[in-house]
Amino acid sequence: MARGEKISPDLLDASAIAKAESLGFAARLLVEGYMAGEHRSPYHGFAIEFAQHREYSHGDDTRHLDWKVLGRTDRYYIKQYEQETNFVAHLLVDGSASMLYGSGKLTKFDYARVMAACFAYLVLHQRDAVSLEIFDRETREQIPRTNSLASVHNVIHRLSDFEPSEGSDIATALHNLALRLRRRGLVIVISDLMDNEQAVLDGIRHIRFGGSEVIVFQTLDPHEIEFPFRGVVEFEGLEREPRITTRPDEIRKSYLEEFGAFRRRIVEGCERNGCHHVLVNTAHPWEEILGTYLAFRQRVG
Repeated sequence: MARGEKISPDLLDASAIAKAESLGFAARLLVEGYMAGEHRSPYHGFAIEFAQHREYSHGDDTRHLDWKVLGRTDRYYIKQYEQETNFVAHLLVDGSASMLYGSGKLTKFDYARVMAACFAYLVLHQRDAVSLEIFDRETREQIPRTNSLASVHNVIHRLSDFEPSEGSDIATALHNLALRLRRRGLVIVISDLMDNEQAVLDGIRHIRFGGSEVIVFQTLDPHEIEFPFRGVVEFEGLEREPRITTRPDEIRKSYLEEFGAFRRRIVEGCERNGCHHVLVNTAHPWEEILGTYLAFRQRVG
């Protein structure tokens, strides 16, 4: 820390520190459990051949600063090597209010942030690059691409501190990322996709048009999937929709048909766009999700 730099009060909050430490421990434990033996990632280290420069971002490894460029321009640039430029994972995490739903101890957003932390830890541990964006109607948190393992702490703090409160615009987040991408990479979308599905699929198509690979982790609560409610229930919309009081038995069949059709349209749209879709049921353990991801990477690797 530079002399005279102030410490953010948020970083001194005991509960915030505890949340970040818990999230970081879970991510490290899950990832390291899958990094042994046959689960090793195909991405390792830096290649020898220099490829290009990019501007320094907070958390980057200072060993790769180009001091000659600094002397000439008084600006900080990082040397990128061939392998680093070949793999960048962009994490897009839905932080809208609908992600606050949870029928158990965990909300969908709780589940999503653990997954995002796992993927960030996995990618950075292999010395590849990662970026993070948490969005609702607009981008709320953003960490530019970095390949420093030390920056995983920044990723974890951003994820653990964020609290969803606004409505969603998933398509805009996808289109904006597509416009920012300057080279092909991997885009990991973690969202319930509770939005206009055609607009969402158009955003995915935009990213795919640029050549990037897309993996969508559609994160849903088991009660959303199964609709097990009984009696008279008052349903409250999380994104400012009006409350509805009804008897679930009277609408269960139509709900399951509509929700099933919604999910099929998403899956079929992802398939048409060459995008890998993973249904995440938050009743299932994180290990299954991470295992699915690694198995998929091994197949396409």
